[in-house]
Order: sequence, then structure tokens, then C-alpha cells
Amino acid sequence: MSAMAYIAKDHNSTVRTSVPSAGLAPLVPDVAGLQPAGEQVRPIGTATDRGRGSAPTARTEVGPHLSAPVRYLLAGIRLALGWIFLWAFLDKMFGLGHETTDAKSWVNGGSPTEGFLGSATKGPFTGFYHSIAGTGLTDLLFMGALLAIGGALILGVAMRLAAGGGALLTLMMWTAVLPPASNPFMDDHLIYAAVLIVLALLGAGSTVGLGAIWAGIPLVRRTAWLK
Repeated sequence: MSAMAYIAKDHNSTVRTSVPSAGLAPLVPDVAGLQPAGEQVRPIGTATDRGRGSAPTARTEVGPHLSAPVRYLLAGIRLALGWIFLWAFLDKMFGLGHETTDAKSWVNGGSPTEGFLGSATKGPFTGFYHSIAGTGLTDLLFMGALLAIGGALILGVAMRLAAGGGALLTLMMWTAVLPPASNPFMDDHLIYAAVLIVLALLGAGSTVGLGAIWAGIPLVRRTAWLK
């Protein structure tokens, strides 16, 4: 995780604060607790600890908190990108009339990849994209990716998978139109890929999303790439 990841407090961890014992009696080891007599044990994470700026124990993840405005801004960007992917799936699936007519929708036998990959591609990868345009496997993989990436971003779950898949898909779309029309090499596809990765690194799925619940699933806790 990035150094900017959210701090996970371990409320079961303890710190020891010396409390002067009565008189001048020397500290006597406490065999049962393996701590000097006269010391007091209290859990970290209390208001007293936070007020005194106590350092976290070794079992506490260290990293700065993101402020609420930043977290909600990232959540808004995540939802916006998720809707871009999800809308593309819905429009191509059902022919909602924005970019895809009803007659060319996937449910009515149209191909969601034939039009773009078969005629709109240019550059060094044109031959490759023409060869896979409109095939059943290409259509299935493309539509499945749109649905999975868009759904994961909207829900705030599996952010690493969504970011990786989304970045790969947008990079492939970038290679299909090289060079871009308005720039020697840079276009919005590369920006989308970078933003998706940043959202995953900053844990943007936990605000206005189910990221925290998803991360608590035992399988997800044991498998880093599912987070």
C-alpha cells in the first residue's frame, strides 16, 4: 500500500507508561506480566493517547490520514469513472441510442467491437485490431471488462483489480488510435489509466463505497490483489 494509506489502529495493542510508585521502593519485576511493578498498562487509541501524540506500536500501520474533503473528492472521481465504464456497457448491450442504436445492440445480435476496431483504428497496431474485431471472444471479453470494472468502481470493491483491468483496457484503446488526433502521444486514455491506479493506491473504495466491508472478507484479507 502507499505511504498515504489509511492508518489502521490496533486497539488491542498496549503501551506502558511509568507511574511513580509510593515512596522510594525499587521496581520489582512482575514475573507473571513480565513488566516492572508500579507500571500501568493501558490500550492505545484513547483520547489521552491521541492528545499526547503517543507513537503507535510496531503492530500499528503508519501513514497520514486523508482529510474528509480529499476522501470525498476521490470517491466522486471513482464514481464518475465507474459510470463511464458502466454506461458504455449498458449502451452497447441494450442500444440505448447514445452511441449505439437498438438494431446494433449486443442483445439484438450486433457486435460491440466490430465498428470501432474494424474501421476506426489507426497506427502501428491496426492489423492486429482488425484481425480480432467483431469476434465472439473479443466481444465477450470487452463487454465483461466494461461491466466488471464499472461495477467494481461504483461499489468501491476490488479496487486493485478494477484499477489494473481499467488501466489495461484504456491503454489498449490508446494503442488503437496512435498517434492521438490532438497530441503527439498524450490523450485522455493515459490520464484515465493513471487516475485509476491512484484511486486504488489511496483506498478510494472505502468512502461512499463498500471497500471497508470488502476488505474485511477473510479471503480478501489473505489475498492482497483482491483488495
